[in-house]
Formats: sequence, structure tokens, C-alpha cells
Amino acid sequence: MKTPQTIDVVIMGREFRVACPDEEREELLQAVAYLDKKMRDIRDSGKVAGSERVAVMAALNITHELLTARNREGFDMEEFKRRIDHMQAALDAVMPEQDKLF
Repeated sequence: MKTPQTIDVVIMGREFRVACPDEEREELLQAVAYLDKKMRDIRDSGKVAGSERVAVMAALNITHELLTARNREGFDMEEFKRRIDHMQAALDAVMPEQDKLF
């Protein structure tokens, strides 16, 4: 496996630096775009205030979508867990640096 490259992504106007293998870059960018849209939709609805609450509501909505799809058409849970673990490790690696910015 190649060394992950660092890319900058923007979610709801905040920039995050994330490590990602080249072969997963496109999927990560799609995930960022999807999450950004979900969070903006929730924020723009006016029903939820605060970016942390918006993030939690987006996570709940996306999880619900995932579980609904899994129950309908089957799902490779091991592959999903591997990818989530990889993304979580990448986020954990950069979050302390991001927190220093604010």
C-alpha cells in the first residue's frame, strides 16, 4: 500500500487536512461533498443550531440511510467497517492540528 497523500477538504466552510491513499481520493471527495450538502441542508432548515449539533444530525441521517440501504439490498459490512476505520484514523490524525486553528 502506498503512503497516503494529504489533501485539504472543506466542510461547511471549514478546512480540514485529511490523509488519504491515492486510490481512495475520489471516494473521499464524494463523501466530503455528500456530508457538506447534508450538513448545509440541516443548517439551512433552521431547525438545528450549532455546527456540532448539525454534524450529529447529519451523522444520524447518513447512518439511517446506510442501514436502510443495507436492509434492502445487502451490504459488505466488513468493507464498510474497514473504510470507516481508515477515515476515522485519518481524521484523528489531523484533528489536533485543526483545533489549534480555532
